[in-house]
Amino acid sequence: MKRLKETFANDTWVMPYLRKYKGLLILVLFLGFMTFFSGGALMFNSGYLISEAARQPSSIIYIYVPVVLARAFGIARPSFRYVERLTSHNWVLKIVSDFRKKLYESVEKKASAIQRSHQTGDILSILADDIEHIENLYLRTVFPMVIGWLLYLFIVIGVGSLNWVVGLLMLLLLGVIVIILPLASVATNGVREYQQHQIQHQFYTNLTDEVLGLGDWLISGRYHDFINLQKKPIKEIAQLRRKDHYYQWWRSFLVQFMVLLTTITLLVWAANSFTATKSLANWVAAFALAIFPAVSPFLNISQGASEWPVYRRSIERVNQLDKDNVTPTKQVALKASFKQLDIDNVTFKYPDGDRDIVKNISMTIHPGEKVALLGPSGTGKSTFLKLLVGDLIPNTGKIEINGQSVAALQNVRSSLYGILDQQPYLFDTTVMNNVRLGNVNATDEEIKQAIAAVGLKDLIESLPDQYDTEVQEAGKRFSGGERQRLSLARILLQDAPIIILDEPTVSLDPITEKKLLDRVFALLQDKTIIWVTHHLAGINHVDQVRFMENGRFDMQGSPQELYKQEPRFRQLYDLDRGR
Repeated sequence: MKRLKETFANDTWVMPYLRKYKGLLILVLFLGFMTFFSGGALMFNSGYLISEAARQPSSIIYIYVPVVLARAFGIARPSFRYVERLTSHNWVLKIVSDFRKKLYESVEKKASAIQRSHQTGDILSILADDIEHIENLYLRTVFPMVIGWLLYLFIVIGVGSLNWVVGLLMLLLLGVIVIILPLASVATNGVREYQQHQIQHQFYTNLTDEVLGLGDWLISGRYHDFINLQKKPIKEIAQLRRKDHYYQWWRSFLVQFMVLLTTITLLVWAANSFTATKSLANWVAAFALAIFPAVSPFLNISQGASEWPVYRRSIERVNQLDKDNVTPTKQVALKASFKQLDIDNVTFKYPDGDRDIVKNISMTIHPGEKVALLGPSGTGKSTFLKLLVGDLIPNTGKIEINGQSVAALQNVRSSLYGILDQQPYLFDTTVMNNVRLGNVNATDEEIKQAIAAVGLKDLIESLPDQYDTEVQEAGKRFSGGERQRLSLARILLQDAPIIILDEPTVSLDPITEKKLLDRVFALLQDKTIIWVTHHLAGINHVDQVRFMENGRFDMQGSPQELYKQEPRFRQLYDLDRGR
């Protein structure tokens, strides 16, 4: 309960919209209640009708009203259900529309701050999952729980008005279903769902990194290790799902059992209270049958409560967007041409993280220097690159170009950094337009010269539309190596002094990889290059190598020095060369 209050104490995403659309919300809850009330009334009426008809009354008039009521409640239940579904989804869609607008406005206004305080995966999760989670919060938790509690109160008050002792028994028996089981579901099954989500998130992250480095696993002869590595999280998820299945079975069984006890209680009470005359006996079956339609909403209460931990995390995360008021750094221009990139004792961890991703790293990079960053997945290489370009701000230490903070140079970042990564950003437009993104003021002739420099002139000019050829979405008109060379042509036009190569050859075959690396380093020989890679193919192109392990540099030097002095480097180098 304390955590629930904390979640909504400063909420700007859920409660304001509950108040904004409270009229429609009340209508949804009313229709939901009437759906199950009509079901209960139908069973109540049917119990009376069956009992009355079994007495073989002398005139149809004795059962005429129950027959009409049976038809009325029979029609009312699906009608209320249909209208309730339409209304609830209309209500949720209105709220989701407001959510998306609010989310996009938050991202637009504070894009830089958000990018610096959240990992890319977090932003994607907010956009893809969290809004859907909040939508499900209403449909699968709020509505069923409120409707179930309304039915609970209606039954307890209704029976209690006839007999307070039986009403108290209803309060206790049904209270197990609507209060104790939901709390137990949050404490047990809800925790398992949260654990499953965490395992899946980590599994997807690791699997993506490992698949991108699949060539390394194959080259090193560790294919079976790669397969076995994926089995552990799959088994953990399967085990959690089995526990979840067993728990739901036992919870459903307990609900059914409590409903059985409730039915028996009503049956005993009705048998003692309504058997003085034959006509009164008709009410015995009516009371006993009326409870059964409430089984479904009572089950939904526990299921909705068990999903609350997942929804709470989404609510807290989107609310965090409104709290992340990072004061933007005053932007300036670089005072002179690039002379030096200084990384001074930099440490960084993400706001919701429990460990430092980058730890006390220092280095200096000079113009024209070529640096390779190596290390296994998850060691902090990608985070280090984000720090270099200013996407993230160090917790301690500083990153400067010519003595000026990188954070203050974001307005001129495109003139400082060129980036060639694993998946080049190619858009569904022409070759000419895609390459022109490197320099929107470039002439057609300059673009053609850049394309020729990367070795694509003959290919492009052999196509029917030549430079007006549509590359298609994500550049799928061309092969992986051709897409990378188009992106390289864009970098040539950009003419930035610092080039970041973020594993640009990870999805290429060895022959294409070698050709691309040779061309990249030949064309960019006068540039400063920071190259992140998983393995050592093409390592002789660089001046110095830095191995990252757990956020630190644990091996560094020129390729020649490391080959002589470090057995680990020598083993990896020989392995990459097939020795």
